[in-house]
Amino acid sequence: MTLTLRDAHASDLATIDRIYDHYVRTSTCTYQLEPGGLLVRAAWFAAHDARHPVVVACEGGVIVGWGCLSPFRDREGYRFTAEDSVYVDPIAHGRGVGTRILTDLLERASSLGYHTVVAGISAEQVPSVRLHTKLGFVEVGRLREVGRKFGQWLDVLFMQRDCRCHPIG
Repeated sequence: MTLTLRDAHASDLATIDRIYDHYVRTSTCTYQLEPGGLLVRAAWFAAHDARHPVVVACEGGVIVGWGCLSPFRDREGYRFTAEDSVYVDPIAHGRGVGTRILTDLLERASSLGYHTVVAGISAEQVPSVRLHTKLGFVEVGRLREVGRKFGQWLDVLFMQRDCRCHPIG
């Protein structure tokens, strides 16, 4: 089936939230402990704009993943840095969905004039580290035991990719 990417719409929020909530409940890839609900998701979506896009990946009209660029920090001096997020529906794992989403986000980041994109990844999330490494991210730091979920202390790995010097693909 053909995978297509498009900008997310408010009508996609229930599916975006369902995919994310799977990871809230089952994974350390997010340190959120409880689902936030659609009101929280709507506020999150409203905080994204043309400079901070949210995209969805669809197969046969069904959303199988999503990603976004978000502000890295709220101070104006960080305006040329974005943070990426990528979440894939478990039914679509291993089919290149994450690669397509992150590639699209990096192309957008470059065209939007970002200098760099940062990813904060739970260190034991090997598939996410592998995805980011494949697309040119390098490890730039590790915060030890800053998160706690499922009774364990978790490290956050920071990875970074320069938008100016690395061709995408």
